Amino acid sequence: MMTKKIFVYVTILISLSSCASLTTQQPTVNDFRIGEKWTWKWSRTVEGEVKAEGVDLLEIVGYNGGLGFWNGVDTVQVWDALVQKKSATPFRDWPLKVGKKWKFEDKWENNEGTTGTTSQEVEVVSFGEITVAAGKFMAFKIEYRGTVVNSRGFNGKMNDDWWYAPALKTYVKHVNDDNYGLYVNELIDYASAQ
Repeated sequence: MMTKKIFVYVTILISLSSCASLTTQQPTVNDFRIGEKWTWKWSRTVEGEVKAEGVDLLEIVGYNGGLGFWNGVDTVQVWDALVQKKSATPFRDWPLKVGKKWKFEDKWENNEGTTGTTSQEVEVVSFGEITVAAGKFMAFKIEYRGTVVNSRGFNGKMNDDWWYAPALKTYVKHVNDDNYGLYVNELIDYASAQ
């Protein structure tokens, strides 16, 4: 009888801890440490042919008396990067949890002067293990489904899948399908702070 009660309590505790892992808050400045570094490999494929590929990095460095994200060229204060402008249609709607839905809309301009609007319905569809080149991570899969219109005449679908790993405070994989080609960005290395 006592063994059965212990088993029931342990089962309840495991269930509760697993439920707790299904919700995550946005990371704060205090969650980052100097020396943390993320490296992603990306590629753009059109009709089965790789048209472009490269590597992106992000490293936490000391910057202006605080912490900065350094991408190999520029540094931005971590605080500034984490603060989202208040919006009824944010890119990420914290906290993340499975089943959460929202709308993302953004008016943007790229470094070539192209302007556009992205409008997507978003849903956190699952939380589970994903394997990428950098290893295995528990991540939220977030699906963005919608359209993009730009000043160069493009008007079409824009679907994105993001895998956000709370333990790493960022995404480990991103797949973008614009109905013309496929963009894949995957974490290939993570170094924790020294």
